[in-house]
Amino acid sequence: MPRIDTILLRCRDPLAQRRFYCEILGMDVRANGAVAYGSEEAGLKFEKATHSYQPTKGDIYWKIALAVPNIELACEQLTAQDIKVGTPHQFQDIGYLAHFQDPEGFTIELIEHWFEGNRPEGRHDTSQLGGGASLNLLTLRTHDIAPIREDCLAWGMTTLSVQPVNDYGFTLHFFAFTEDTPPNSDLEAVENREWLYQRPYTVLEIQAVHATGEKTPADLDTAGYSGTEFTGMPHPFYSERLQISGKGN
Repeated sequence: MPRIDTILLRCRDPLAQRRFYCEILGMDVRANGAVAYGSEEAGLKFEKATHSYQPTKGDIYWKIALAVPNIELACEQLTAQDIKVGTPHQFQDIGYLAHFQDPEGFTIELIEHWFEGNRPEGRHDTSQLGGGASLNLLTLRTHDIAPIREDCLAWGMTTLSVQPVNDYGFTLHFFAFTEDTPPNSDLEAVENREWLYQRPYTVLEIQAVHATGEKTPADLDTAGYSGTEFTGMPHPFYSERLQISGKGN
């Protein structure tokens, strides 16, 4: 089964970034130098850039999301290590989440496995971030979902959820290499969303912005999103670095 293997991010200090993700967020270093939680999830690999990261709303890259069993625990753990993290809140019927930034300014979302108030009773492993974090989502942006959806399905990905957020002018589309079937066949069903945040593999989330706009041009000297590597594809093209940012903007 193919999978999302490595997310490539350009930054000023790759070694410091790797230390942060290992020492603060609890990831391990893979043989290829990427950091990750588990073998089914995507890893993060940091490449050297000359200039600092300056995110804009036109960037193809938005964030990664770390799914956790207990978001309050995760926030307490991060705050104890002097990491400034937002207050967890239920965002509409999308998810129970909070945000913080890594040392280079990349946004990281914490998203709980359950909506606010739905967490089952039970103890969580306090030695792990939020009781056991996973890299659940890689979130990219587009102004035209059609060509990206076409490519994702052609690559063998499955659509797991579609989440309209009309008040904020976008719709979220979720794709993954999996044979899993959402609980409800209606992809917009709210009941699919908590299930989505409990997947043991990384899901590609595309924020389809309703308004038209221009993407920020790529500059290899400037920090930011560089690409995503997939593994297990049947054709050599798919084992190369994929610039999904070239689609649909």
